[in-house]
Amino acid sequence: MKLKVRLVGIETGFTPVVTINHLDAIRYDLHPRDRVTVETIGKGKRKVIAAVDVISTDKSIKQGEVGVLVEVTEELSLKEGDIVDIHPAPKPDSLKYIKRKMDGEALSARELDRIVKDIVAGSLSEVELSFFVAAVVMNPLSLEEITGLTRALTRNGSRFSTKKRPVVDKHCIGGIPGNRTTMIVVPILAAFGLTLPKTSSRAITSPAGTADTMETLADVELSLEKMEKVVAETGACIAWGGSLGLAPADDRIIRIEKPMSIDASGLMLSSVMAKKFSVGATHILIDIPYGRSAKVSSRFKAEELKQHFLSLGTLLGMKLTVMLTDGNQPIGNGIGPVLETRDVLAVLQNKPDAPQDFKEKSLRLAAELLEFAGGLSKRASYEVAKDVLESGSAWKKMQEIIAAQGPPKEQFKLGHLRTKLLATHAGTVKSIDNKAISKLARLAGAPITKGAGLYLHKKVGDKVKKGEPLYTAYADSTEKIRHVKLYHEELKPYRVK
Repeated sequence: MKLKVRLVGIETGFTPVVTINHLDAIRYDLHPRDRVTVETIGKGKRKVIAAVDVISTDKSIKQGEVGVLVEVTEELSLKEGDIVDIHPAPKPDSLKYIKRKMDGEALSARELDRIVKDIVAGSLSEVELSFFVAAVVMNPLSLEEITGLTRALTRNGSRFSTKKRPVVDKHCIGGIPGNRTTMIVVPILAAFGLTLPKTSSRAITSPAGTADTMETLADVELSLEKMEKVVAETGACIAWGGSLGLAPADDRIIRIEKPMSIDASGLMLSSVMAKKFSVGATHILIDIPYGRSAKVSSRFKAEELKQHFLSLGTLLGMKLTVMLTDGNQPIGNGIGPVLETRDVLAVLQNKPDAPQDFKEKSLRLAAELLEFAGGLSKRASYEVAKDVLESGSAWKKMQEIIAAQGPPKEQFKLGHLRTKLLATHAGTVKSIDNKAISKLARLAGAPITKGAGLYLHKKVGDKVKKGEPLYTAYADSTEKIRHVKLYHEELKPYRVK
């Protein structure tokens, strides 16, 4: 059926959706959530699979019209009054593969590729993709399946290209608040002369991802062409992977994982490696922090994950090194985009109050990559990394990267409301709960409110007096401050004895 387009300025955030009048629904035997193909008419036909919503009155969408939500509008470049052809769409073949995975069967590379193709095409609804995520959580992917999924994610997306070699990359599996080492390591290595087309994520369950923090200094939503230009000019970039079309199916999977804070090992491995494969990385460093309140809770589990990464790297033909690092407490002092940026700038600018744990970890990671990809000895690599940082060369390179990517769309300020959370008794800080700190920073408003978060005054091993501040919370509303105070009592993020 041919219908006239009415633009509806609503985003679903995932599934393409169109709305039709109830009389048209009856006429063409369409029901709410049915799958339809929406196709443009004329030269250069384009189409997208969408779900149907039915309008029960004639007030908003009249008979003969179709309400087109933002995702469909953008995909088909539609204008008000355009005519589109809508017809029922068959269920994709990938659904039977998802059902098989739910039953515990292994999937072939071809079947995984079909699932990924349908994710990218928008042929799977949010509910159907949720079943796929649930299936691989309940029935973990084998190494062969992870390899097949990684290749499928890469194959069905854009690729970054550069003739420079080596192409270096790093990734931390996350779970440690404040761990913005990428923003120190990248300018150190780029100042040394290595190439780093770094794509980073936004926060899923944390108070900030690297992209959220870098966004307070520069534009991170780059096109692939802009990214290639920035890297050609400066040797590096720090961009949000979601804007580049690199492994786009992975970004849609992440959207499903986010509400449930799901982080399945197989999906995480394929996600990380697909992004590295997509930028043509030849030498990759994986940082696996472990600790009682970290994402990886023990040395044994960290070693196990390390072997998975190394095996996957071998199967994909990628050079990989893995560092197991201390994940028993947050890194640096700031938790939340603006606060973490302050730590980054303090280290890059060699300020005396720069957090030393953050600086030291960044230097160790940079040294590992200088040895692995830069051809330096273990002893020389650390000294070179330290010299590049302390001479100001890394800060100069970071300024070049910021200028090339472009300034942020707005200047972000620290939350104007604050409260200090105090120690109830004197003693020594024995532990800090990473998960509790992340929860409290998010309650303060991070990362949505860039200036929200926590500033940690005390770290593990520090002496503390009764009534002395453990951390300060920053927010933009009294309600968020109230929530931080309330949950501070419940979560007890600091253990002082």
